[in-house]
Amino acid sequence: MEKISLVIVEAGEASGKSLREFFENCDDIDILDTATDGATGAEKICALKPDAVILGVVLPGIDGFAVMERISASGLKPSIIVYSAFSTESFVSKALNLGADYYMVKPCDLGMLKERLFDAHYSRKTAKDKYRKEFAIPAQPLRTERSYKSKSLEERITNIFISVGIPPHIKGYGYLREAVKMAVDEPDIINSITKKLYPSIAGRFDTSASKVERAIRHAIEVAWNRGKMENVNSLFGIKIYSNNEKPTNGEFIALIADKMLLEGA
Repeated sequence: MEKISLVIVEAGEASGKSLREFFENCDDIDILDTATDGATGAEKICALKPDAVILGVVLPGIDGFAVMERISASGLKPSIIVYSAFSTESFVSKALNLGADYYMVKPCDLGMLKERLFDAHYSRKTAKDKYRKEFAIPAQPLRTERSYKSKSLEERITNIFISVGIPPHIKGYGYLREAVKMAVDEPDIINSITKKLYPSIAGRFDTSASKVERAIRHAIEVAWNRGKMENVNSLFGIKIYSNNEKPTNGEFIALIADKMLLEGA
């Protein structure tokens, strides 16, 4: 199995130690080095050219955003997982705009963090078939090369989630984003949401289809409880929902997927 080379840049002593210990025990991860400050982290990343980076935001010297700017300026394009205790919309949006593949909020399950790392890495290589085979993930229609290599799709989905008030630290956020991407690649999957979409997502996240369904529903409820339905209406240019109305999972997924397709996803 191909190993993914990794550099960890994390200032917190406890979290840095737990990350090192976890990934040192992973046969498919090769930790090239670690750093506890931004400047040193940027230097090591540029010198070692890792496949992936786990990056904190609050770092001594320069912060994680500045580290991403230096990575971009160097011409390197590692997969970047931002790992931070801060989940404000401005932080998440800025990190994704600077090139982060995922924004993971502490504390999070390190197994899930590893999944995101592999997901980001193999997405960039357009090799999801290999990823599924090696990790026993049930087969599903392979996304087109266009939708995989265009990170703007993920950025646009994330921006919509931020706009409507879906926080990135809840499980439904990741499930919902995956559901939208699947619906963009295969619009007809909306007609098989319980038989195909939920089970496919459940297979990827090692959970059950019912838990996927409940988590997505909870994510939508969180957005509505925050009173941001006016943002949903403004996104689509017409008044679709009122305070007392809430879309079903399928309706919400289809609305966002349709918007992505109309905009040339």
